[in-house]
Amino acid sequence: MMSVHDTRPLIAHVVYRFDVGGLENGVANLINRLPAAQFRHAVIALTEVTDFRNRITRDDVQFIALGKSAGHGIRLAPRLYRLFRELQPAIVHTRNLAALEASVPAWLARVPMRVHGEHGWDVADPGGVNRKNRLIRRLHRPFVTHYIALSADIERYLMQQVGIAPTRISHIYNGVDTTRFAPAGTRASIDGCPFGADCWLVGTVGRLAAVKDQATLVRAFARACALDANAEKAMRLAIVGDGPLKAMLEAQAASFGLTDRITFSGARSDIPGFMRSFDVFVLPSLNEGISNTILEAMATGLPVVAGRVGGNPELVVDGVTGRLYEPDVPNALEAALLPYLTDPALREVHGRAARDRVVHNFSLEAMVRRYLDLYDEILGPSPAPGG
Repeated sequence: MMSVHDTRPLIAHVVYRFDVGGLENGVANLINRLPAAQFRHAVIALTEVTDFRNRITRDDVQFIALGKSAGHGIRLAPRLYRLFRELQPAIVHTRNLAALEASVPAWLARVPMRVHGEHGWDVADPGGVNRKNRLIRRLHRPFVTHYIALSADIERYLMQQVGIAPTRISHIYNGVDTTRFAPAGTRASIDGCPFGADCWLVGTVGRLAAVKDQATLVRAFARACALDANAEKAMRLAIVGDGPLKAMLEAQAASFGLTDRITFSGARSDIPGFMRSFDVFVLPSLNEGISNTILEAMATGLPVVAGRVGGNPELVVDGVTGRLYEPDVPNALEAALLPYLTDPALREVHGRAARDRVVHNFSLEAMVRRYLDLYDEILGPSPAPGG
C-alpha cells in the first residue's frame, strides 16, 4: 500500500466505471507496466469498481468508488475536490467524456497536470456529433492541461470540432500484449464454446450494446448461411460478451433458426483462448476509437473484418490484414467475410500479416514508452490553463 512518506508522483486515473472493457483494460496494462519505482497510482471510478481490479497486478494501487447515480455529476464535485486535496496527485488522468467533469475539481484542487484521454465515442453519440457533448468538451478546455487521442480520427476531431491546439494533443495508440495474445499451433477448442475444429468459426468480442451492432453480424451470418452451401454446412458464430442487448440478440438468432449455429458465451476472462479458437474475427461496430479487440485478434494471427469507421482503418489494412466494409452498404459484411471460408490460404496470409503489423506497430511496450515519455514531459513546470 501507499506510504504517506512515499515521494513518487501519484497518477490518479479517473474513469466512469472500472469494469471489463477496452478502456479499462488499457488502464490496467499501463499501470502494470509503468516503472513501479517511478510512479504511484490510484484508480477513481465515478460509479463502481468491480472485480476487474484484479487485472492490476501491483499491490500498491488504491481503488476508490464514488457511487455516482445517473445524471450530471456536479454533486460529486465537492467530494472529488476533497479527494484530490487529500491525495495530492501530480497528474489527474481522466478518460472519455463521462469522466471529463473531474478535470474541474482537479483544477480547483490545484492538481498540477490534468490529462484527458479520448478513447472512443459515447454509445449514444457515435462520431461525437452531438452538439451538447461537443459544447461540454469545449467548456472543459481551460481545465485540461493536455489531451491524449487514441486515434488520428479522434485527434482530428479534437482539433477541428473542439478547438484544441495541436500542441496540446498527443496521439498514442493502444498497445496489445503480443505474448498473451499469440497464435495457436492448431486451432484450439475452449470451454464455453460448443463448436469444434470441424467447423469454420467466426468470432466477435465486445459489449452487447447498440454501438457494437452485433445485430448486423447476426443478420449477415444468416444471409451467408442461406446463400452459400459451404457456409450453411460449416460456418458457426461465437459472440463473446454481455450487455443490455443479449436477450434481443438471442431472440434474433432464434428467429433465423440459428440457435444451433450461434453461441452466446457471455463475459469471459479467457479472451486469449477464445481468440485462438476463431478462424476469423469480425467487429461490426458502428464506430470505434482504437479497438483493443481488433488488436488482440490481429496479435492472435486472425484476419479481421471490420466496418470502415472511426479508427478501424488505422489498424486493418484492407486486403492485407483483413477486410474493411462499408456499414451502410447492404450485404457488405457477408461479402467481406465469405472469401475467408472458401480460401484458407487467404486466411493464413492475412492472419500472418495482421500479427506482423501488431508486433511492429502496436506493441504494449511501445504504448507504455509513449505514456512514460508524456508523463515525464508534462511533470515539468505547469502552464496556465489555455483555450
